[in-house]
Amino acid sequence: MTTAENPRIQLDAQGLVTAICQDEATGEVLMVAHMNPDAVARTLESGEMHFYSRSRQAPWHKGETSGAFLHVSSAQVDCDGDVLLFKVRADGPACHTGERSCFFTPLPEAPEYERSDAGPGVLSEVFQVIRQRQQ
Repeated sequence: MTTAENPRIQLDAQGLVTAICQDEATGEVLMVAHMNPDAVARTLESGEMHFYSRSRQAPWHKGETSGAFLHVSSAQVDCDGDVLLFKVRADGPACHTGERSCFFTPLPEAPEYERSDAGPGVLSEVFQVIRQRQQ
């Protein structure tokens, strides 16, 4: 098989790949989340979106709690293999806020920035704090 027939999915350092969910009818981007290989497999097997929650460090079946399932009509991988695009049909709002899409906030001309508390360096930071407190 050629790469185009069987592309490799490139996982990040946490073993995840970014997934974009786009409304199959309108083309509107509904949400962006992350998937591990198990979430990709569950999505392809079930036809409903499954993700991996970075904050909870746990699998997440979109709609399991809210009833707003995302049904997959097609799945594609980008040319670099590091982003997945799912065209979906939504049973309800895709955003946890109740909005149809997670992209409802306009970006200001001078946005404010903040770093996420968790990330690849968080374990070394925790280790340093533990070492300091042991002394």
